Amino acid sequence: MTAMDTTSAQGAAHFTVRQKLTLMVNRYEIRPADASWTEGEPIAVAQQKRMAFKEQVTFYADAARTQPVFSFKARKRIDLGATYDVLDAAGAPIGWFRKDFGKSLLRSTWHIGTPDGLEAVGTERNQGIAILRRVWEFIPVVGDIPVPFLFHFDFTAPDGSIVLSSVRKRSLRDRYEVSVPRQPNGWQLDWRVAMAMSVALDALQSR
Repeated sequence: MTAMDTTSAQGAAHFTVRQKLTLMVNRYEIRPADASWTEGEPIAVAQQKRMAFKEQVTFYADAARTQPVFSFKARKRIDLGATYDVLDAAGAPIGWFRKDFGKSLLRSTWHIGTPDGLEAVGTERNQGIAILRRVWEFIPVVGDIPVPFLFHFDFTAPDGSIVLSSVRKRSLRDRYEVSVPRQPNGWQLDWRVAMAMSVALDALQSR
């Protein structure tokens, strides 16, 4: 099986994450995109059984899932405030993220960090939508129907700069437009850490 070319991901500022739901599995597909959000070829895919625990998700460079590119894995199982390590293809840590469970009761909040010491905080962009989503989930019967509200996240470094943004688009299957802007000093969040966090915003949002 031919491996996907990940070279286009290096230095890219825009990506899309597509989720395909079936009765048995969740499938995520990552593609680089240009400034107008025209997508390139897939560079990584992950597939996971619907009922499986989501403590680990691995992305591969081939549809047969034999060549890992990166993954994220919880340090503890079944922990609402678990920290997830982002690992490269060899299993070395390249970043981490965790959900701030207390703040997320009203507005989903995540923390993301990298080995060079950066820590950014990501929150739902719209407080009103955040509240509507929570009300929806507590309505009998209706709460079992997927949330119809679009929600977006911005991750901000201590100096106020945005290092990662995820915008959920309305489509037949979930599609996210993810921006990883390069900072004035040339620094840019590792695309693998950015994509791991972006997928977690979908896969782990209800945890």
